[in-house]
Amino acid sequence: MKFIEEVVVEEFLPTFRSMLAEDLRDRGLTQHEVAEALGISQSAVSKYAHGDVSRRDVVVTDNDVKTLVDQIGSGLTTGDISRVQALVESEVLIRRLEAGGVIARLHEESMPELEEYDGYSRIHDPEGGLRTSEQVRSSLRRALRRLTNITGFANLIPNVGSNLVACLPDATTVDDVAGVPGRIFDVKGDATVPGDPEFGVSEHVASVLLTARENGFEFNSAINICYETDLVEQLSTAGYKLVEFDPDADADADPIQTAFSSIRNNDDVQSDMTPAVCYHTGGYGVEPIIYILAGDAEIIVEIVQELLAPEMRG
Repeated sequence: MKFIEEVVVEEFLPTFRSMLAEDLRDRGLTQHEVAEALGISQSAVSKYAHGDVSRRDVVVTDNDVKTLVDQIGSGLTTGDISRVQALVESEVLIRRLEAGGVIARLHEESMPELEEYDGYSRIHDPEGGLRTSEQVRSSLRRALRRLTNITGFANLIPNVGSNLVACLPDATTVDDVAGVPGRIFDVKGDATVPGDPEFGVSEHVASVLLTARENGFEFNSAINICYETDLVEQLSTAGYKLVEFDPDADADADPIQTAFSSIRNNDDVQSDMTPAVCYHTGGYGVEPIIYILAGDAEIIVEIVQELLAPEMRG
């Protein structure tokens, strides 16, 4: 009797780790950096590099394995994914391969009796909360890197700082929204991100996003930028849903809630995924701000790029 866990440990993981180490080395990482990224010893990396660890060809040539190795290698090198997400994605792949992939086939080789059982599987949750939250953080990292590399973006950062946020699919509270801890600031003309995206760190921009979602808009990301009349005109010309609100309005209702309600209730506007813009021109002790909301962070980045395009800025 051989457990499938033994197959994973003895036959799959040595090959998988070897492939990851090779991929990272090919991307220019040192043996020390590879060891740190994979949580293994440098001597192990050396063995992988010198071919001292035997590989299973069926694992090396498996398309799902090759795809994940490339994804993790790229993500760990650029910093787009964390070691936690790399582990989660690997675990998910392993469970899937146990259920009907190369690991299941290796298991059947060692336990021929299993061949008669159709649909052999194990209970795992590939859509679990940890995986989903890491995917949100990963997408936010990629968007932030693109955003901060846009020429002139620092000029759009308000004095209070900017934040790009993204939320879980079923977000209802600020803790379900990831953002930049401490916000993005203009430091001598450079947009500076002080820390890795975290959940629950952007109360204000996150609240704007959540308010939009409460009003039926399926937005998953938002950003705040400085207010300029020309920017509002550009966004209006681009066809985005646009509404102004008064942060000092003396009303029982939240002015942002009222703003999104007005967009939703406008007979000429459908509650679809078209990006929306809400803004205010300032108030007593309140800096004027523009909020842009869209289906995901990548769309936000594209909108910012459009705003800063030379032909748009004139």
